[in-house]
Amino acid sequence: MKLSRWLPCLDWGRHYNRHHASQDGLAALIVTLMLIPQSLAYAMLAGLPPVMGLYASILPLLAYALFGSSRTLAVGPVAVVSLMTAAALQPLFPAGSAEYIGAAMLLALLSGLLLSVMAVLRLGFLANFLSHPVVSGFISASGILIAIGQLKHLLGISASGDSLLQLLPQLWRGLPAIHGPTLLIGLLSLAWLWWARAQLKPLLQRLGLSATAAGNVAKAGPVLAIIVAVVGVTGLNLDQAGVKVVGSIPQGLPGLTLPTLDLDLAMQLLPAALLISLVGFVESVSVGQTLAAKRRQRIQPDNELLGLGTANIAAAFSGGLPVTGGFARSVVNYDAGAQTPMAGVFTAVGIALSVMLLTPLLHNLPQAVLAATIIVAVLSLVDLASLKRTWRYSRQDGAAQLATLLGVLLIGVETGILLGMGLSLLLFLWRTSKPHMAVVGQVPGSEHFRNVERFSVIESPSVLSLRVDESLYFPNARYLEDRIGELIASRPQVRHLVLMCSGVNLIDASALDSLEAIVERLQTAGVHLHLSEVKGPVMDQLHRSSFLDELSGQVFISQFEALKTLSPQTLQTDPACTENQRHSAAQAGHPSSPK
Repeated sequence: MKLSRWLPCLDWGRHYNRHHASQDGLAALIVTLMLIPQSLAYAMLAGLPPVMGLYASILPLLAYALFGSSRTLAVGPVAVVSLMTAAALQPLFPAGSAEYIGAAMLLALLSGLLLSVMAVLRLGFLANFLSHPVVSGFISASGILIAIGQLKHLLGISASGDSLLQLLPQLWRGLPAIHGPTLLIGLLSLAWLWWARAQLKPLLQRLGLSATAAGNVAKAGPVLAIIVAVVGVTGLNLDQAGVKVVGSIPQGLPGLTLPTLDLDLAMQLLPAALLISLVGFVESVSVGQTLAAKRRQRIQPDNELLGLGTANIAAAFSGGLPVTGGFARSVVNYDAGAQTPMAGVFTAVGIALSVMLLTPLLHNLPQAVLAATIIVAVLSLVDLASLKRTWRYSRQDGAAQLATLLGVLLIGVETGILLGMGLSLLLFLWRTSKPHMAVVGQVPGSEHFRNVERFSVIESPSVLSLRVDESLYFPNARYLEDRIGELIASRPQVRHLVLMCSGVNLIDASALDSLEAIVERLQTAGVHLHLSEVKGPVMDQLHRSSFLDELSGQVFISQFEALKTLSPQTLQTDPACTENQRHSAAQAGHPSSPK
């Protein structure tokens, strides 16, 4: 096994040059300016001291640079994972307490170990159980829940809860206690951040800056908000007037520490760690694949699992919280020209310098500014219009998305996403338990067979052609028996039933038992069962059973060949067309065995 398979840095590292370094350095500078306020804010969102967000943006970036496969993914604290961290820990310990901090580090360790084990066992497919509608509903609901949860910091009141049913009544009761200066700071920060996100770049371009330079400066909007807020609070002594500030932030790099090693607590946090791992992996891979495709690059899911796993382990041992690849900062990293994961290494150096030099300056940073930063960031994740699009396309997927959305908002984060996942799987089983089956007939003058209800086709009175458009497995095995029984009962003249299996990718043991029962019942009724267009892997499965020996009919390579053998007098062919099709098939080298 090549070492580079697990260490992608060996591939891009041997081609690293000065041009790459300059591009990565510029991207790192921009991402660092963006990551400082975000890291502080997302740690606060998780109920942790703000400095832990900075700690989680140093060693995890170095670990991902070694093991991750994406050239532009930016790892660190993100809003959704911070919300899930808070949801898992707040019922157990007081937010910000030593026990809470230790549990957060243990949660990061568990998530890192789970991701690393999944990488070694190549279990990335587990993330496929999070369907896109469920993820979309979860992210939109999380954005709404996070934004409403941060209103308490903007209003200067107390409120807590894991759902809207808990948060909204407390916010309502706290309205008479709104703190004026805090509200003013929060509203001004919101207005500036919202305006800077949409209007600052066009303004700078009109003033003569290039589009790239204007975009990079606009990304530093939150940093300017922090500077102005700190200066204002310090100059006007607003902290003495009741404005809540971040307070003392430890200066210096974090030491390597052990998270709380409590087996009972670990078992209690394991379900939350698994959900955080899956959600973080899905978000990271989605972003990584999107950005890689733009440069015609590829990412390896197993490497992403290992990269994110080691990043979380690094966070656990350096006083951080669970991390993953962030959408916004990864896009900024890409747009700023990052060429390799060295951009993440340079970003880690920038954060480390900030922790050593700048933390004393952040003492008077109002919590309302961090709350405004979170609100503006997460509202961009809310996409309620996707619910309408999904519902219009598939009501089953729309129902799963709606259930996830309402579950997260009204019950809680973990319950909501489990509800969406469970409903998705149940709806899938329900949908495939009644697969689409069409009676088909020959399109005149061709070798094609189509649904008799949709096309004008030719049917044989003695041969029933039934196309099955779904794999046959335990939920739909009985339905197949019932459907065939109905069709045979309504067609007493039928002597042959041909199952057209072009849409069948699997026949499990339950379906095989049903097919054997069907053969026996049809023989009793004087009808022979035949198969056509059976795919190679399915045929291999059938050869491992006694079914083909018990089959009363034959297995045909195509439906046309079946009708040609069983009822040639009903076929209507165009000789020239048929000859051309055979000639084309011969040129294409079509194999004679079913595929």
